[in-house]
Amino acid sequence: MDLRQLRYFVAVATTRNFTRAAEQMHIAQPPLSRQIQLLEEELGVQLVLRNSRPVALTEAGRLFYEQSLQVLQRVEQMKTGVRQAGRNLRQSISIGYVGSTLYGGLPMLVRLFRQNYPDTDVHLVDLSSVQQITELKSGRIDLGFGRIRTRDTSVARSILREEKLVLALPPSSPLAARSGPVRLCEVENQRLIVFPKEPRPSYADHVLGLLHEQGVPLAQVHEVRELQAALGLVACEMGVCIVPAAARLRSDLVYRLIEDEQATSPIIMSYRLNDDSWYIPAIKQLIAQMYTQNPPWLDFQTNAFPSAKPAPTAGQERPPAGPVKGRGRKKDAL
Repeated sequence: MDLRQLRYFVAVATTRNFTRAAEQMHIAQPPLSRQIQLLEEELGVQLVLRNSRPVALTEAGRLFYEQSLQVLQRVEQMKTGVRQAGRNLRQSISIGYVGSTLYGGLPMLVRLFRQNYPDTDVHLVDLSSVQQITELKSGRIDLGFGRIRTRDTSVARSILREEKLVLALPPSSPLAARSGPVRLCEVENQRLIVFPKEPRPSYADHVLGLLHEQGVPLAQVHEVRELQAALGLVACEMGVCIVPAAARLRSDLVYRLIEDEQATSPIIMSYRLNDDSWYIPAIKQLIAQMYTQNPPWLDFQTNAFPSAKPAPTAGQERPPAGPVKGRGRKKDAL
């Protein structure tokens, strides 16, 4: 098995067509097919179902495809790292993010990283949670901060915290005239504005799923592309919107905390499985450092944490300074 065979297989798996894969790799189709066959013989398993149109992968083929992407990406990282060392070039990392994380810990994290590692450039890429997984596997980004749980076995995920959700209301709403939290069931028969419209699945599906699980009927669902547009429509009295607590952006709206235990949205850090790059433990250490600074967005009222935490004393809303201990290890927070 060699890298050339891996590249041929990835081309077939990506294009789902031997002819297009051969054109992409600039070789004739017969030798490409022969290399895939030799690969299958060496592994002792069938990777490709050749009789299907388009070409399909077997279960073993799908696993081998994911592993091949990681191997080839690691090779490219090695080549880039060696070239940078030889040319004394600056290092860089690319971080994918969903827009709502910009209202929580991500800006603070990036500032800390730049302060501690001034010789490393940071590139931020606006990507949905699902897009982040694809771009991690392709090597376009090195880390991702998203909100949707996925099951891709080639990506490692760490839930940093569960951010509680709030209901954004126009001041004219009867719910806005009340004080205190609301329940998900009180969204019944409301016109609900969700975001993002695409790509899916997304945070919009998470919100709709919460309401569906509780059997909450809606008068109408209106989809928009981004958070700012959703809150703008709420201000126009076009409906209500469920947003993460840190995203209470407009001062002309009323926000009510949703008290249902399941009404949270996770902040998830994702990176390639078995990636031993130096910046991953560095980022985790900086997240722990952020925690000790007790920022205002990290409090008991609007956050839930993966491990058990001591109940706040009277008048206390934020976690105590310093890492919170639970189940014998420190927890990250973003």
